[in-house]
Amino acid sequence: MNADRNNDTWDPLADSSEDKRRAERQPRTPQSASPSYRLAYADEDFLCRDELRPVRLQLELLKPEMILAEAGIRSTVVMFGGARIPEPGKAPWAAKNETQERNLTEASRYYDEARNFARLCSTHSQETGGREFVVVTGGGPGVMEAGNRGAHDVGAKSIGLNVVLPHEQAPNAYVTPEFSLNFHYFAIRKMHFLMRAKAITIFPGGFGTLDELFESLTLIQTQRMEHVPLILFGSEFWHSIVNFQALADFGTISPEDLDLIEFVDTADEAWAIIARHYALA
Repeated sequence: MNADRNNDTWDPLADSSEDKRRAERQPRTPQSASPSYRLAYADEDFLCRDELRPVRLQLELLKPEMILAEAGIRSTVVMFGGARIPEPGKAPWAAKNETQERNLTEASRYYDEARNFARLCSTHSQETGGREFVVVTGGGPGVMEAGNRGAHDVGAKSIGLNVVLPHEQAPNAYVTPEFSLNFHYFAIRKMHFLMRAKAITIFPGGFGTLDELFESLTLIQTQRMEHVPLILFGSEFWHSIVNFQALADFGTISPEDLDLIEFVDTADEAWAIIARHYALA
């Protein structure tokens, strides 16, 4: 056994990965083949037990954080939005009737705006060595694909935070492979969306997008996170879906809470808000 140094700190203890390999090479006997004999950290059945949920939550928080920190990523621009919005010229695969087909086809313009916006963010990110304003999406299709694709267009890296769902899915082809991350827990995934966020952009979407919108708004409203730009793409869509003014008129939010939200219709408008907020050239 050779002692090694880790992060400039002397570490004379055996390496866990090497011990895992040693355990796998041990002779097969009834004793060594028993599940009880497995190393705890290498025993997937053990790690998936209900009692280990606190450990799994911790691991899901830790693994992506280590990956992004080691890559030197300091800040992100979050892009939330619907998976069902098609690329212009492609059929709306999720449409269940003629009305949805018409609406989703018209909404394809948001795919283009998301892609353009990601290009703007990623062009600036490249000027920081890919450390600031890195695009992060949910890693799936629709608006998410457009965001990662826009970063890819300008040769920039981008992040995809996927989540395990009942139907088969895979990360979109434009997520940077080393920043393609997968989650079991929605809550931990949402934490990672916001932990480095310098701006939050929200495109038209469904329940998941609304959940992400209101979670972000609540954290900003209650001053649990910085008042970063929170930008809603598609003013007509959002004003028809949520009557924010009615909430203020009724008294369930303060009138000044409306100032937490900015509405835009184009990528240029959105980037102008971010540039102004951070006094970017």
